[in-house]
Amino acid sequence: MELHDKIYKKVIYNVTVVVLYILLLLIIVGVFDIFQTMWAVLMKTSNINDVVYNVLTIFVLIDLFKTFSDYRVQERIRITYVTDATILILMREITVMVYSHDFEIYVLLAFAALLLVLCIMRFISMNYHPTDNSVSLIKKKDTEDE
Repeated sequence: MELHDKIYKKVIYNVTVVVLYILLLLIIVGVFDIFQTMWAVLMKTSNINDVVYNVLTIFVLIDLFKTFSDYRVQERIRITYVTDATILILMREITVMVYSHDFEIYVLLAFAALLLVLCIMRFISMNYHPTDNSVSLIKKKDTEDE
């Protein structure tokens, strides 16, 4: 069983390293794309919506990079990081829809409802953290009862 655990940890370590390098490369390429799009906006061959979309995409990539790098250190996924990334993706899509004037009101309302649920979920996860003393006391009490 120990051999399986070592293999598992080694594979997960290598996969996260590859994903982190890919995300880093995507962030660098995305920043260059932002400058290229800004230049195109100045030359009036592109729209400012493209710059906004690219900047929001960089924020999503940075948040995913933060999630994977935290997983490498903590060896667990924090729900707040995943929720933050999802909120950023959703906000990016809402912004793109609003800027492009290409949306239906029902889709926008559904995204807004989903955004509200995600924000509530993030608030709850911040207030009831697993390392909180109240949660630790409950776990300690349960182990004492056994």
